[in-house]
Amino acid sequence: MFPFPVIVSVLAAAAAALPDPLEAGWQGRPVCEKLHESDDQRILRCTFPPAVGHVRHYHAPHFGYVIAGGQMQITDAGGTRTVLLEAGATWTSYGVAWHEVLNVGDTTSIYLIVEQGSPAGRDHGR
Repeated sequence: MFPFPVIVSVLAAAAAALPDPLEAGWQGRPVCEKLHESDDQRILRCTFPPAVGHVRHYHAPHFGYVIAGGQMQITDAGGTRTVLLEAGATWTSYGVAWHEVLNVGDTTSIYLIVEQGSPAGRDHGR
């Protein structure tokens, strides 16, 4: 496995032209709202009604929590897949160079994204 600084460098290079999850939206409208931000943490709530997605964006390292689950189509460097996420599920990520998502189910999906580190570290110094 690569050391964490190498992962961050690769993510920074890949994300240079992409928005972060707060900046990215869907059809010109935001899907995430900032619930909290401090010098070392930012918490976002992202809401996806049916047929609403999130344009291509990157993620800094984060922890995720599913408030309301649903069926999401995810496209990234590995291809496109459909996943069913259940309320209460969690994940931890070292960061995502890019992905885009679309709610292909019939329920609204809601997630919390908890990013750690300084704001400059979260946006890769942009």
